[in-house]
Order: sequence, then structure tokens, then C-alpha cells
Amino acid sequence: MTKSDELMQIAVTAGEILLDRSWRLAAVESCTGGWIAQTVTSLAGCSDWFECGLVTYSNASKESLVGVPGSLISRHGAVSAEVAEAMVSGALERTGADVAVSVTGIAGPGGGSDQKPVGTVYMAWQLPGADAVSERFHFHGNRDEVRYRSVVTALSELVRLIQAMPA
Repeated sequence: MTKSDELMQIAVTAGEILLDRSWRLAAVESCTGGWIAQTVTSLAGCSDWFECGLVTYSNASKESLVGVPGSLISRHGAVSAEVAEAMVSGALERTGADVAVSVTGIAGPGGGSDQKPVGTVYMAWQLPGADAVSERFHFHGNRDEVRYRSVVTALSELVRLIQAMPA
């Protein structure tokens, strides 16, 4: 299976499960630069389950578009669980979506630190009636590989979380 096939298969599964529950998805992306939105919008019929994609690459856009408090970014850094969770919560407050996923990380090749090396990515998900949940990942490879793994993981975990929730 090619990388493209893998990504499309996950997107199709996510779309089917969202459509089955009549839920709409918002994606808030930083290091993936809209790759989640591009992936799901390549599927015919995604308008039935995809609300929007926001690329909040700068700290200012995280604040203005999805309401991440500047103090949260200052305290924890843009690449943090706290900011990833604020991104999904803000997306749900500001859009018509029922479900949100966010990604913020350091794709490289520069920008890493000892505490957050290149490949560090935080993701968060929020489903109806539930609090945001986040997870830290560390992906290896070049910039494209880190971004690709982030998109695959974000959508795969979304599917897993929805499937674990009672219908």
C-alpha cells in the first residue's frame, strides 16, 4: 500500500464513521499546514461531514482564529498539550463542527530544542459531550515524513476515539 493509499483509506474510514453519527469535523492545523483538510476534501461527498479546516501556523492566528489565550502559549509554548487542547475547544466554539482535531508540532529541520526536539507533535481531539484529550508524539524522518505521520495519526486516532464511544 502506498502512503497515498494509506492516507485515503484512513480518511474514508473517518468520513464514514462521522457520517454514520451525523457529526461534522473541524481540523485546526499548524505544522501540517492544511494537509488534513486537503486529504478529507479530496473525497467526494465530504461536505456531508467536514465543516472546515483552519491553518493556524502563527501564534497570532492561534489566538485570533480559535481563541487560544496568548498567556497559554507564553506559559507552555505553541507546541504543547495545553495549546493543542485549546485549539480543538476553540474550533468547536467558533464553528458548526461537532468534532475537532488539532495538530501542533516541530516538523523541522530546525526549530527543535532539548525539551521539544524536531519531530515532537502534540495532537488533540474533542468529541461531543467530552473534554478535549491530547497526546504527545515523536516522529522520525524529514519534514515531509513528520508531517505525513502526523496526518495519518491524527485521523487514525480520531477514528479510534469515535469507535470507542458508545453510539
